[in-house]
Amino acid sequence: MIKVLNIISDSNIGGAGKCVLNFLKYYDRKKFAVKVVVPRGSLLKPEIEKLGTKVIEADGITDKSFDLKAVKNLRKIISRSNPDIVHTHGSLSGRIAAKLCGKKIIYTRHSVFPVSRRISHGFGKIANKTVNEFLSDEIIAVAEAAKENLMEGGISPSKIKVVLNGVEPVFKYEEREILEAKKKYGVLDENFVVSILARLEPYKGHIYILEAAEILKDMGIPIKVIIAGTGSFEDEIKKLITQKGLENEVLMAGFVNNVRELLSITDVQANASYGTEATSLSLLEGMSMGIPAVVSDFGGNPGVISNGENGFVFPSKDSASLAIDIKKLYDDKELYKNMSQRSKEIFSLKFTAEIYAENIEKVYTDVFEGGRQFGKEQI
Repeated sequence: MIKVLNIISDSNIGGAGKCVLNFLKYYDRKKFAVKVVVPRGSLLKPEIEKLGTKVIEADGITDKSFDLKAVKNLRKIISRSNPDIVHTHGSLSGRIAAKLCGKKIIYTRHSVFPVSRRISHGFGKIANKTVNEFLSDEIIAVAEAAKENLMEGGISPSKIKVVLNGVEPVFKYEEREILEAKKKYGVLDENFVVSILARLEPYKGHIYILEAAEILKDMGIPIKVIIAGTGSFEDEIKKLITQKGLENEVLMAGFVNNVRELLSITDVQANASYGTEATSLSLLEGMSMGIPAVVSDFGGNPGVISNGENGFVFPSKDSASLAIDIKKLYDDKELYKNMSQRSKEIFSLKFTAEIYAENIEKVYTDVFEGGRQFGKEQI
């Protein structure tokens, strides 16, 4: 039995938290004994407990990577739990505490972002490499782009294993429920619905989706864009909608708790990120339902959507190309049907929660046994 202690600093349930939850649903309980450390009061706690996993609450780790007091608290927790492996999700405090306790350490990089010159050049690059490699026996990157991020910061490729995220499939509503959902969101029968599920932040590229919507409207396409999410850019997005006269074409849905409902009325998903994007879990959920996507070429998007196969990849910040790709899916019903089917197939082959859990287990076993039993760096 391999004992694993996961440490995550999220107070809410974000992408990293969902990955932890998906693993906990499917890991082999005969081979692994898993506990999870979360910030005190984290929304993850009850969800983890529902899965029959022990949760330990820690002070000083809420939504931050490093805190000296947190290192002390986590060191006590690790000493008491005595795991074979400590797996951290963005917690530098956790890695330091695990090192002080002499434990094997796995660190998952869940994000992709432009790498600062501070850690990509000169002494900063050397320091970043030294610290991260010293504090990790293995580093998991959730996308090839995340691996490239780490390598830009000096991390050796031999230290990194790519493990693609996975989710549980989402099943489409029945026809009666779909009609009710369309009424709720103000969707007409003739509308071609494009949804974006992402935080409302400038780097998520909502402005380019609005510009594409304006282009499509001018072409006479009955576009309906549903923007789901909250964030600091919300007021700016609302202003742009008004300025462009898109009040009938764009709906600000706010935080959407029932993703299945929204995806059930979605024809195409869009993702226009240009500043941070690893693997969009909502894209994976849409794929499981057979929804093609049009995504930017930034970060992990091209690792999920293969251009011309289960959607289109457009140049980042190019709203005209985004509009053209959406129009292709609107115009060509046979193309849409083929991409829809291929989306389901690719999801089943690469992105299920079961596959994700199995691949994380392989990393655990590899680190525990002290070898590298996999010839390929990507699982």
